[in-house]
Amino acid sequence: MTAPQSFYHTSSPAGLSGIRAWLLTHDHKRLGLMYLAAVFFWFVLAMVLGLLLRTELMGQGPTIMGPEVYNSMFTLHGVIMIFLFVIPAIPAIFGNFFLPIQLGTDDVFFPRLNLFSWYLFMLGGLFAIVALFAGDGFPDTGWTFYVPFSVEVDSNVGLTVSAAFILGMSSMLTGLNFVTTFHRMRDRSMGLMQIPLFTWSLYATAWVQILATPVISITFVLVMVERILGVGLFDPDKGGDPLLYQHLFWMYSHPAVYIMILPGMGVISEIIPVFSRKSIFGYKAIVWSSMGIAIAGSLVWAHHMYTSGMSDVSVFVFSLLTFLVAIPSAVKVFSWVATMYRGAIEMTPPLLLALIFIYLFTVGGLTGLVLGAVGTNIHVHDTHFVVSHFHFVMFGGTGFAFFAALHFWWPKMFGIMYRFKPAYIGASLTGIGFLFHYVPMLILGLQGMPRRYYDYLPQYETGNFLAGFGGYLLCLGIVIMFVNLLMSFRQQQPAGADPWGATTLEWSVPSPPPLHNFVAPPVVASFPYDFTTVVERAGKGGS
Repeated sequence: MTAPQSFYHTSSPAGLSGIRAWLLTHDHKRLGLMYLAAVFFWFVLAMVLGLLLRTELMGQGPTIMGPEVYNSMFTLHGVIMIFLFVIPAIPAIFGNFFLPIQLGTDDVFFPRLNLFSWYLFMLGGLFAIVALFAGDGFPDTGWTFYVPFSVEVDSNVGLTVSAAFILGMSSMLTGLNFVTTFHRMRDRSMGLMQIPLFTWSLYATAWVQILATPVISITFVLVMVERILGVGLFDPDKGGDPLLYQHLFWMYSHPAVYIMILPGMGVISEIIPVFSRKSIFGYKAIVWSSMGIAIAGSLVWAHHMYTSGMSDVSVFVFSLLTFLVAIPSAVKVFSWVATMYRGAIEMTPPLLLALIFIYLFTVGGLTGLVLGAVGTNIHVHDTHFVVSHFHFVMFGGTGFAFFAALHFWWPKMFGIMYRFKPAYIGASLTGIGFLFHYVPMLILGLQGMPRRYYDYLPQYETGNFLAGFGGYLLCLGIVIMFVNLLMSFRQQQPAGADPWGATTLEWSVPSPPPLHNFVAPPVVASFPYDFTTVVERAGKGGS
């Protein structure tokens, strides 16, 4: 088998070469790889910060840092993980790389705007770094920037809020590009019910990005106006209302949860049928559930504010809507399980990570119902139970979907296969470490330990020590997975065009894809997951 070809030397803009060809590229695949490099850096940084935080909490009192440093690192960890990893990772990397190919076209509709979105993403990250070292240092407000604290503190809230504003602009432009590409660029023979589910998930996500992100952008502008001009928008002494900020923040930030999780669900919907050798169960139900999540997820923001003094009617309505929004997510989980039922399952690292995702996301969903019910919410509000639930959904969901996507599409993106045994070990350690890390937090929350606290009472020490131990296992598993993927560049084992025997269009092109994606006009199947006509292709990789 010949060595994998590379588009690295064939996709440069005219007259450009080397680093300039990358920095000025309009190729959606190169931009996906550039996002991959940036997101990888931010994820590793945020992971190290999180591990330091958990190390500090493994014992009572100050151990490796003081309270001021803890609060700043806590804020930085949240800002990086939310705005620089969880929200952009799957859409920016795999959406940019694979959405045009899955639609049977050669690029996104606005390639220059796509490059501009990447520069905005990098600029937002630069602002976050500058805020860490400039002036009075990184803010200690937490990633939510709640007023009045974010208005009154002297730390670099302005730079950090500006970073989040710029990253929001990048997110909106990417969503606009995806929606336009979906409608205007897909192959003429591809009907709506012939589109792969990953692309459908990106489409639903893009609408949330376009419609919800302006809310948080305006909110951050209002914080800056309040800090600079002191007009009293959130100050009760001047006729303002601090709860207004919370409403505006969560009107974006709860839909943002679905910006984070919908692409991950799309990844799982691609992986499960491939390794079950069986058509996805309930294709149309999954499509409409994606759109249903995008719509209903925008209506439940106030369940973050049950303790703020809402009326009984408002509490009832938001609690009911919170339970209803769980239905589309349950539709997806049942469809994935039904797809595997009586399937010819072939265990691979992507499938293992997808199965871990299903379990952890289900636990996150069930703990979410505890928070959706008013009585139990009031008991565990602002405790470590909320921290654990949030991470079960965001990290157990989006994080493991990201790992699964990396292992699923790595052979297509680079044309090389990684070793399976280290991948299994890394995935297993990551899953076990995750449970050891976050299950103790559920118990700590039920016992009453508050979140965002630098120190705690003696009865919480055992739980925090166990959580810290799990954190080290979790990080060890992630390191093993990443190192194994990077080592594949040294091993250079060719993967072939379709190492998994998949059916969607990206597996019909060479690995990695050439400049214009398709060497021949794409042939669009009547159904994207029809395994009855799959011909096993040469070059099935793995070890």
